[in-house]
Amino acid sequence: MKSPSSEYLLSNCLYFTASRFARQMEKLADEAFSSMDIPPSYAYLIITINDYPGISQKELCKKLTIAPSTSTRFIDKLVKKKFVERRPDGKHIMIYLTEEGASLCNKIYESLNNIYLRHSEILGKNHSEQLIHLLHEASELMEKNNR
Repeated sequence: MKSPSSEYLLSNCLYFTASRFARQMEKLADEAFSSMDIPPSYAYLIITINDYPGISQKELCKKLTIAPSTSTRFIDKLVKKKFVERRPDGKHIMIYLTEEGASLCNKIYESLNNIYLRHSEILGKNHSEQLIHLLHEASELMEKNNR
């Protein structure tokens, strides 16, 4: 049996194609967040804490589908920047935005909207929305089957 060519593999491999696309999206996100004091990945943590003041780290991990070690690292950096604070509540530690952290939310939403506008411009709005929907569904299925 003949092995597939690298050209075939590079254009028909979900892993390679998804990684390639993720790198391009990372560039768009870096551009959109270039004026902020946080990387794009931290933005989702901030807006989730804004939506759920006093959220536990466990619940935050669940909502963002991230590992506890990742959330600890992100939270520690945001605490250091004085955007987030931890407050004890009995045996639990709850996470809140500081005033400074809350003041970032409008700029975060603006930056996220800029990412959306940019990829919609490049791909076309309909194609972008379909891709978001398909990737969301695929992510849900992958997570469900990898537990």
